[in-house]
Amino acid sequence: MIDKPYRRNVGIALFNPEGRVLIGRRFRDDGPEIVLPGLEWQMPQGGIDPGENPREAVMRELWEETGVADADYLGETGWMAYDFPRYDGPAAHRLARFRGQRQKWFALRFTGQDGDIDPTATRNGQPAEFDAWRWEALDRVADLVVPFRRQVYAEVARQFRRFA
Repeated sequence: MIDKPYRRNVGIALFNPEGRVLIGRRFRDDGPEIVLPGLEWQMPQGGIDPGENPREAVMRELWEETGVADADYLGETGWMAYDFPRYDGPAAHRLARFRGQRQKWFALRFTGQDGDIDPTATRNGQPAEFDAWRWEALDRVADLVVPFRRQVYAEVARQFRRFA
């Protein structure tokens, strides 16, 4: 896997007025991003399209995955990376080409209403990844994700704690 590139990606820490972040529950096994019982929660994230800058990607991904269009920029991290677990599935799978993900995380303040959030709809032809959502304390999120993402989530929590 070391000879494969990292997939460019954005992550989103969407804070509500009480300082909690939006997390979604993944409902399907997605190749190397294996959902483990009790560890299926994560913050929204997604790939950066060719020619797209990360600030454009973060708003597109937020809308595609949650339906949220109303959010203000608070800050961002530098680039961070994590490796996928070993994957021996079909080579045609979209994630089989990558070693892992290289991410830039964005902190955003939600300015809409909870009723605006719907992670179950298909948007831009992208199938839903989440079947439920909730607001969670930022410092708890790393304990709710699959182990290969924990280090990045802990660093995001450290860098964005001032927004919580």
